[in-house]
Amino acid sequence: MTTAAHKASTKPTTTTPSRAGIVARIDRRLLVNFRVDPTALHRVLPDGLRPQLVDGSAVAGVCLLRMAGLRPRWVPRGIAWGAENAAHRIAVEWDGPTGVRRGVYISKRYSASWVPVALGGRVMPGVHQHARFDVDEDGERFRVGFDATDAEVDVDVERVPAHRWTSSVFRDVDEASDFFRAGSTGWSPDHRGALEGLELRTDAWRVSPARAHRVHSSFIDALPRDSAEFSDVLLMRNVPVTWGTERWPGA
Repeated sequence: MTTAAHKASTKPTTTTPSRAGIVARIDRRLLVNFRVDPTALHRVLPDGLRPQLVDGSAVAGVCLLRMAGLRPRWVPRGIAWGAENAAHRIAVEWDGPTGVRRGVYISKRYSASWVPVALGGRVMPGVHQHARFDVDEDGERFRVGFDATDAEVDVDVERVPAHRWTSSVFRDVDEASDFFRAGSTGWSPDHRGALEGLELRTDAWRVSPARAHRVHSSFIDALPRDSAEFSDVLLMRNVPVTWGTERWPGA
């Protein structure tokens, strides 16, 4: 079972974009969401980040995504790869120079491919840890799990009509979609412990409702007892994306 992420010391203020970036297509992305007592997350978040609240509750969970055509922007189109990836994420906000900004804090990123593990945080953004993935997709049913040295995740979900979708956080799929689209910047520790940001950009954002038959996340299990409850699942398919990078000053 994983333990809570170490609290980073970097305090965010403003950001400076870099020219580096990644282009890819999301073949499949599952956003598995939990309603969490915000006090349970303060020890996990770096200084300067705080939980983004919805009706007094924080939102955390795991993102399971399969990427295709993945390559740094500076790499020729013919040189790309695809892989199963995952990330533990917490919806956060922080005070920027123009007001409150929103995004997610990603304590760990995982990949089935050794490419981002070897190159992430060095010649391409995003530090990744290697994990073994087990995937079984049958039409509208998705069974995805991974096992790493410090984490285990196992989910079984199916796509459902919007009227069958339920959530303990959001009123409907549209509200959930708007919430996650607005939080497009993900912050995670780099190899030195400073915060590195990846901002997801797409003109084809779309989500579908899904229902969970089984959900297990060791990251959630590591939070204080009874501080988190499963909320909902959202599905994304075939979405072209780019990621631009940002860093905190002094990182």
